[in-house]
Amino acid sequence: MEFVLFQIVILIFSVVLHEVSHGVVAYSLGDTTAKNSGRLTLNPIPHLDLFGSIILPGFLLLASYAAGGGGMIFGWAKPVPINPFNFRDQKYGPAKVSLAGPASNFAIALIFGLILRFLPVETFNPIFALALVYIVQINILLGVFNLLPLPPLDGSHLLFSVLPQSMEHIKTFLLGYGSILLLLLIFFFFNFISFFTSIIFRLIVGV
Repeated sequence: MEFVLFQIVILIFSVVLHEVSHGVVAYSLGDTTAKNSGRLTLNPIPHLDLFGSIILPGFLLLASYAAGGGGMIFGWAKPVPINPFNFRDQKYGPAKVSLAGPASNFAIALIFGLILRFLPVETFNPIFALALVYIVQINILLGVFNLLPLPPLDGSHLLFSVLPQSMEHIKTFLLGYGSILLLLLIFFFFNFISFFTSIIFRLIVGV
């Protein structure tokens, strides 16, 4: 049970950093909405989503362990409020803000993954080494998942920012059915995301 709680704590702080990164980049582009809402803070309380940050990841982990698996964790925080009309860069501002979240997760995964790769963590407490593994795995998963081009994920905003006007019908379709496609992906094709996550993990950690 302690490992379940441990992973939830790592997930919470990872999604908080993800959302704060959106707000920080938006603020740097001239939008003070997140700052005025008190969301440019690392205090997790204002960012927590009861279902996405606690109930869902806890349920997934417990169900996975009960089934004899290694435990799968997934979730989200409350989106940071942003007003793209305040951006100084109207063309690429939304893309920059959207990319900030996954980029923060990949940066965290890279930093702690390189610690696993180059420092003699086997001489440290095994719980410390396990913590590093969880941090890397969870942040890679968050980064990869959020880059999927399905609303409301960050990848959809990146796609919409480069989609030509002639392909506006694709944007309309995804806005209408993206949430349904996302649920189908989570429940039926999550193993593919986990597969790419494991590849990136091995590339960073070197195992």
